[in-house]
Amino acid sequence: MRKIPHPNSFISFTILFLIMKIRLQKIIADAGLASRREAERWIEQGNVEVNGKVVKQLGSLADPSVDSIKVSGKPIPRKQEEVYVVLNKPTGCLTTMAEDKRGRTTVMEYVRVTKVRVFPVGRLDFNTQGVLLFTNDGTLAKKLLLPKYKVERTYKVKVSGMPNEKTLKRLTRGVHIDGEKFKPIEAKIQKTSGKNCFLIMTLVEGKNRHIKKVCEHVGHPVIKLQRTHFGGLNLTGLPLGACRFLNPKEVKVLKKLVVNEPLLTTRPTKKKR
Repeated sequence: MRKIPHPNSFISFTILFLIMKIRLQKIIADAGLASRREAERWIEQGNVEVNGKVVKQLGSLADPSVDSIKVSGKPIPRKQEEVYVVLNKPTGCLTTMAEDKRGRTTVMEYVRVTKVRVFPVGRLDFNTQGVLLFTNDGTLAKKLLLPKYKVERTYKVKVSGMPNEKTLKRLTRGVHIDGEKFKPIEAKIQKTSGKNCFLIMTLVEGKNRHIKKVCEHVGHPVIKLQRTHFGGLNLTGLPLGACRFLNPKEVKVLKKLVVNEPLLTTRPTKKKR
């Protein structure tokens, strides 16, 4: 008499099968090919194949140890050791992984300490210098950039003129520019320089040209901009244009910043009379 498998056995197998499957964009990011966001674009553009079939659906699952996964016709490499590098980015170079069509220098020309393909976590403008993190850890990179984790970025900013106390308080409340909300920025005067001054500004989100837009909006355009801190990283002992590997303690600090899902705060409801 044939033994009928217990229903729970089938359920256990199904659960185990699903556990082994991973989101496709995470597999690509973990392989060090791109950030998870960039991997999502590749999937939507039809550049990713699983077992010979093009996959365009975000959230599709695969098992990298079994499935054949290709990006632009090339098999993805097996997951590499996670690498973390910090660069003291100089001015006059682009934050991009691609070659510039106009022949301008890119940040990748300064990050040659590893053969592993790493990508920048966020970006700094062409004429902004300072702390820029590189990694092949797509999961950590994505979380570090999410405003909900409130990872601090600190900048030393030379601005035109001398902001008064009212202007500084305005920055701490956040500003609206062309209908877009820019979150509060902690700002204090570090020192004066003739008719201009240096500000220390700390924020927890990094929109495109964030500091420059906000400073111009309050009447004090940026003259020079340097990012001095990102999360627990700083520029100590790192000359302009130089890079180095993060030590295990620094990596642990970064991961600790995003280890817990932030609690959602809700406004108390008013009692009806």
